[in-house]
Amino acid sequence: MGVFNEPVALLIADEQMPELSGSDLLRVSRELFPQAKRILLISYTDTHAAIHEINEGRIDYYIVKPWDPPEQCLYPALDDILTGWLITYDPSLTPLRVIDHRWSPKLYEIGRFLARNQVPYQWLDIENRPDALRLLEHLNLNQRKLPVVIFPDGSYLVNPELLQIADKLKLKTHAEKPFYDLIIVGSGPAGLAAAVYGASEGLSALLVEREAPGGQAGLSSRIENYLGFPTGLSGGELARRAVVQAERFGAEIVTPQKACRIKVNGQYRSVIMQDKSEVHCHTLLLACGVSYRQLDVPGISSLVGAGVYYGASVSEAILCKNEDVYIVGGANSAGQAAIYFSKYARSVTMLVRADSLAKDMSWYLINQINHTPNIIVKTNTRVVAVHGKHHLESITIVNDQSQEEQTLPATSLFIFIGAEPYTDWLKRTIKCDEKGFILTGPDLMSAEHHKPEHWQLERDPFYLETSVPGIFAAGDVRHGSIKRVAASVGEGSMAVLLIHRYLG
Repeated sequence: MGVFNEPVALLIADEQMPELSGSDLLRVSRELFPQAKRILLISYTDTHAAIHEINEGRIDYYIVKPWDPPEQCLYPALDDILTGWLITYDPSLTPLRVIDHRWSPKLYEIGRFLARNQVPYQWLDIENRPDALRLLEHLNLNQRKLPVVIFPDGSYLVNPELLQIADKLKLKTHAEKPFYDLIIVGSGPAGLAAAVYGASEGLSALLVEREAPGGQAGLSSRIENYLGFPTGLSGGELARRAVVQAERFGAEIVTPQKACRIKVNGQYRSVIMQDKSEVHCHTLLLACGVSYRQLDVPGISSLVGAGVYYGASVSEAILCKNEDVYIVGGANSAGQAAIYFSKYARSVTMLVRADSLAKDMSWYLINQINHTPNIIVKTNTRVVAVHGKHHLESITIVNDQSQEEQTLPATSLFIFIGAEPYTDWLKRTIKCDEKGFILTGPDLMSAEHHKPEHWQLERDPFYLETSVPGIFAAGDVRHGSIKRVAASVGEGSMAVLLIHRYLG
């Protein structure tokens, strides 16, 4: 296939080949086909070798022989692997094209939206692609009217809003019914879990998402400590699987749709959307998650989306090929991004305020970073300024121990410095702590075990119930939650049990 310049999606090799081991073959093939997925076929005696190859990042999956029946033991695994490859595959002739220059914040917004909703697209750089100029001339447009999104049917939108793109792509942007048993705001791991468990147990469930399924976890390049996935999976893969599962049980998902306000009318709860439409329900689950905390340094506000980015997805990593990338932060999300970027960038420098990665990062990530030669870790270091006219050109950093200050050339700065709850829109209705996280269950009770103000029921609030009966919260947005994917999934499923108790 390589002779004809066709992409290689998947390579499968048997570990017990006569002259060359399968792991050696896949190791060599990685240099030839870096984007291809790799599966090792093993016997039970080869399990340790397979785990070693996974830890070294050389294979994506292993299958134990024999795989009979293939309908259960082989084909589903191949389908998952190939679907994951297809999501990140960027063909030279894709149906959907976006014309803009690299440093356009609007291109960044549109590209992230398409990537997170798993819509393949081709970016045509107006500065380096003559075909981009020809397309604009064909459409009677000029370079002042950017970005331009061209759809498979030949139609196009100029400088569109995300909702316009979603409508053209026939994404579901509005609820089908006026009333549901359960409305879930936010489609991170907690919201998706609640949709799966709620719909599977007979509740009519609507999930409202303001950007794309997966929440902040959906931006993770690799989640390696989630139970049941020994080779790890990306946040996008986890979201894709969960969406299919939720829709299979009958849950309805609308995106991008922003919830702006909630109302309580007796036993009914209502969600008012950004377009002023209203949807009503018996119970409401707030799983609206968190947003990355903003870095407050001189010069940064005008460069967001033009070299300065909060979080990172696969599409940003590809743009940074053979460049020097800087990452601010020392927790798991920063570590996962650093490892992923290292596959594309010339170098990845982590700027960490703490004196060690061990303070906030899991051991398995620290081990991988230590064994990745093009990742540099600068501890006791913070960014104090960023510079650039139309895009990021350099950053100024300081070492808090030596007080040494440096200004370094930089075109890509990715920031992972903690999170803030997405709760400004509901603070008038729901009781939150001083940082904006939603209080639930025991945290609503006073030191004298008094119920929260305006609580009308004789019983105490359920564990995940907010200050308003019938409105629950789960995941990172909740006060005291454990900021882990598995914990959020657990809270989302637990919320459905408590919702059944409330409805009963």
